[in-house]
Amino acid sequence: MSGPERRSQVLGIAAAEFADHGLHGASVEAIAREAGITQAYVFRMFGTKKALFLELVGAAFDTFSEGMARAAGEEDGIAALTRMGARYSESLADRTTLLLQLQGFAACGDREVRDLVRERFARMWETVAAKSGLDPVTVKAFLAFGMLLNNGAALGVEELDEPWAEGVRTRIRPGLFDHITSGTNEDRPLS
Repeated sequence: MSGPERRSQVLGIAAAEFADHGLHGASVEAIAREAGITQAYVFRMFGTKKALFLELVGAAFDTFSEGMARAAGEEDGIAALTRMGARYSESLADRTTLLLQLQGFAACGDREVRDLVRERFARMWETVAAKSGLDPVTVKAFLAFGMLLNNGAALGVEELDEPWAEGVRTRIRPGLFDHITSGTNEDRPLS
């Protein structure tokens, strides 16, 4: 196996390990064993366990942001949000990427992780704001809805026949955010 192929293989194995167990619970030994290599080789490729985690979490956030940007295409305004929302919902089917994003949030007690997650969340915000051209209140409502969808997907709400689960599964549809404007929701920092 070539170096790039081996690296790709290890990233795939590590993504599943970190998605399931997080930064502190994941095992480099388990990753190496599944890849058929030594732990030393994993560390030679990535430096540290945290560096590997950061690479995977960053890529997980980028998958969502880049997918939304492509989905919006040349649209703007609510039409862009509609397309981005549909793409975001589709992205949730990739459970490993979803859980990596959530594991990134969970590990924000670590300064390096927090800095990376802040940077990638800022990129997500900027993608939505730039593509839609909408005000911060609407961008905030859109991303808040996305975070609810993240939680619903992590909880497996698609498997539940409960009223609350049906509510969480609600998709972003045209008109969903029409009522949210700077006039109907104060644009101020959280207290």
